[in-house]
Amino acid sequence: MSVVQSVDNVALLPAYLAAGTAVLVLLADLLVARGRVTLATAAVGAAATALGAALVGAGGERRTFCVGADCSYVFGGRAALVAVVVALLTLGVLALSGPLLRAGQSPTGEYCFLLACSMTGGVVLGAAGDLITLIVALETLTLPLYVLVGLRRDSLASAEAAVTFFVVSVVATTLTLLGAALLYAATGGLHLGRIGAILADRPDLLDLPLTTAAVALVVLGLAFKVAAVPFHAWAPTTYDGAPLPVAAYLSTASKLGGVVALLAVVQYALPADVTGPVLALLAVLTMTVGNLVALRQRRTVRLLAWSSVAQAGYILAPLGALALAAGRTADARTAAYAAAVAYAVFFVVLELAAFAAVVALRPAGADGGTLDDLRGAARRHPWRAVALGLALVGLAGLPPGLAGLFAKVTVVRSLLDGGAGWLAVVVAVNAVIGLAYYLRLTATLWAAPTSRADAPARTADAPAPAAGADARLVGAVPAGADASAVAPVRAWTVGVVLAVATVAALVLGLAPQLVLDVAAR
Repeated sequence: MSVVQSVDNVALLPAYLAAGTAVLVLLADLLVARGRVTLATAAVGAAATALGAALVGAGGERRTFCVGADCSYVFGGRAALVAVVVALLTLGVLALSGPLLRAGQSPTGEYCFLLACSMTGGVVLGAAGDLITLIVALETLTLPLYVLVGLRRDSLASAEAAVTFFVVSVVATTLTLLGAALLYAATGGLHLGRIGAILADRPDLLDLPLTTAAVALVVLGLAFKVAAVPFHAWAPTTYDGAPLPVAAYLSTASKLGGVVALLAVVQYALPADVTGPVLALLAVLTMTVGNLVALRQRRTVRLLAWSSVAQAGYILAPLGALALAAGRTADARTAAYAAAVAYAVFFVVLELAAFAAVVALRPAGADGGTLDDLRGAARRHPWRAVALGLALVGLAGLPPGLAGLFAKVTVVRSLLDGGAGWLAVVVAVNAVIGLAYYLRLTATLWAAPTSRADAPARTADAPAPAAGADARLVGAVPAGADASAVAPVRAWTVGVVLAVATVAALVLGLAPQLVLDVAAR
């Protein structure tokens, strides 16, 4: 067998475009040194990456870096879908970041460069065909986010969030790498398909403690990235301390990357009868804990963070059907994988719309604030409040948010087809629990504003400022000021992102089968 690897540059075009965007942003910041030029360069690069990925994906599956039948890079329909979504999310976050960058809270060049680097990891991740490419791509997606979370100048909360995120992610990466090394020691393979074939041909390997430990470490390490319970504690603190656009990216692109990585190893490499029970347990814990804790949140971003944890449980739920023999048939597995990817896509679109609406309703440079800060927002800014309400209703799975409704129906249908009726019941019960906080926040937007004097100075779950620190250090509105009286950002780019994300959610809700068909490829 020849060890010379073939190189298909067309298959690599989306990765070239994403990496080229990072290089061009660096050069633009160095040579031109104008924030608008740097931001425009990053935006054009992200749009070109999305277009390139769509064109390459439309031409059918392409493989490169192959030795025999094993390929390290496989760009097919699902990889194209992930690359397009990640690139568009990056473009949306860049647009949301305009007010933050103009306020001088973060350096434009470094901010755009790090986002472009993270986008490169997300584009490559969907096409990863071996463990090395998978882990390197996942870390390329994640590493820049450590800095982005803590890049806001003079913010203590941002620095604390960055440290929390860094420490937890390092532990997760260590576990994943250790599991990959043990898996290689047990099977002698690195390509996902080859590992799966070896474990299928030699079931005696599954009886080895080495293999059991390897599978457990890989799954649990990737569960950190998805913020699945009990590996979720970093998410609320990190989201709340990060700048709002970065929190939006963490909740969408970063979570999508973790889901794609976990799905890749479960679908191609690891035995379904071993991973299925673990994923079913993780799904139940994640959706239940996320929803129950979200009920008592009083800060907007923390509520969205805990709801994001619960949504991760819904994404993992179809994979839990693999625990049963009926869920491991070819048709049931295909439906489960497609449902997980489709739900993730529906979720990130609605989540981006929700964060865009919060950015539009909050003052420039401020954090997400409390739920009371959004009270009566529909009376002052009706269209922005309507967009936020539509996103929240969609996340809850109610019409007219058809994208969220069809997403949950897709998950439940895949579970029923896989014989996991009990898990479908858990999903339905948790969806009802989730209605409480989604509808409460939606109702708050249309509630009558209350006097600031009657509101508590700080809610129990709000981060306390350090001694001697002013409001600027925690990215809040100055003490004594009415947050609702401060004019929200008027950047047209934020309005464009809000409008596009809302329209995209409506369109996907009317044509959900398109996403399912691409996800199944």
